Amino acid sequence: MKSKILLAVALLLAISTTTVWAADSSEKTNQKTGSYTNEDVWAAYEGFNNTLLDPDKYIYKTTSSYEQAVDRGHGAAAIWCQPIYWDMSMNAYKLAKAQKDKKKRAYYKELCEKIFAGNKAQYCHFDFDNNNENTGWFIYDDIMWWTISLARAYELFGVDEYLKLSEESFSRVWYGSKKVGDTGSYDKENGGMFWQWQPIHNPKPNRPGDGKMACINFPTVVAALTLYNNVPKKRKESTEESPKYQTREQYLAKGKEIYEWGVENLLDKKTGRIADSRHGNGNPAWKAHVYNQATFIGASVLLYKATKEKSYLDNAILAADYTVNEMSAKHNLLPFERGIEQGIYTAIFAEYIAMLVYDCGQTQYIPFLKRNIESGWANRDKTRNVCGGEYEKALPAGTEIDSYSASGIPALMLLFPAEK
Repeated sequence: MKSKILLAVALLLAISTTTVWAADSSEKTNQKTGSYTNEDVWAAYEGFNNTLLDPDKYIYKTTSSYEQAVDRGHGAAAIWCQPIYWDMSMNAYKLAKAQKDKKKRAYYKELCEKIFAGNKAQYCHFDFDNNNENTGWFIYDDIMWWTISLARAYELFGVDEYLKLSEESFSRVWYGSKKVGDTGSYDKENGGMFWQWQPIHNPKPNRPGDGKMACINFPTVVAALTLYNNVPKKRKESTEESPKYQTREQYLAKGKEIYEWGVENLLDKKTGRIADSRHGNGNPAWKAHVYNQATFIGASVLLYKATKEKSYLDNAILAADYTVNEMSAKHNLLPFERGIEQGIYTAIFAEYIAMLVYDCGQTQYIPFLKRNIESGWANRDKTRNVCGGEYEKALPAGTEIDSYSASGIPALMLLFPAEK
């Protein structure tokens, strides 16, 4: 009930403040913005799916130029981005439910099931010990993004298979795989999570100077806390060396530990900037990316909700402020990065800034988020209702577009819909 009340307040504030923000920001972009409706929200998501979802396999394509999503390098979007698209379908289901639209609710519930089944068929039936480099698992964070979405899906639908796979994947990342031969992402000597194992086949143990990226550390916290919120309360601790499940208390402890390592090694405590990585005792790589800001925000919010310790909320706000005020300063819009798969960053940010807004009452970000939506939607390819990743620029009709860049605006719209 509390979340619903916050949602109503947030949306009312959004309506009253969006116009002011747009007026204040008009000098920073040449593109005009306009309001959007709930009809537009659904049109944007349908346009995204019509253009980029393989209708036979129910996995997403790399770009609109492919007819099918065959496999890695042949039309299938990255394995770690597929769960972000699954999150979007779950958010569509939740929005349809909130709007009391029974037809859409049933349709998007079925879509969620089809996307899960499609990815299960594509990716080794979620055998996380299969490290083939075409349809398998060969980087720790690729697995952890799925851990998060599977836990979320269990929270939403209560399907036992989702929880089982989520916990198995968490265990596989944390402890490693006897079949693959890696020793796990967790560094029990110095803390934090390693990003990868190398070589992919017949790997050697990670060394102290190997990379610990934000993109594995903060998603690990999000996964641990999401599982903490969903596993049975009276579990007994497993006695196995590499347990396939944890108790609630163990998930919380692991989340806290990795978060604290991240705060000490990857957070600029004055600005809220998140470093991309740190290698051993070397200086952090202070290149900020929106998705790292996002998962730090999400990790902070989840820990705040679990513990009620205000320092976590303060950190979430600090990181969100840096994203909005510094990283987005050029156009007063979320920045676009041109590296492969980097267009997905807005969709990830949408998920976690929504937690800060709705679960923590931080509605001050809504005008900025609405501005992104309005600008991106105004500049869409109107023939397909598909948006680009540079929200201040028009997307020409029929232009090839990648699913990563196209996901941002519909992801935001599903979480920050219009009032009517």
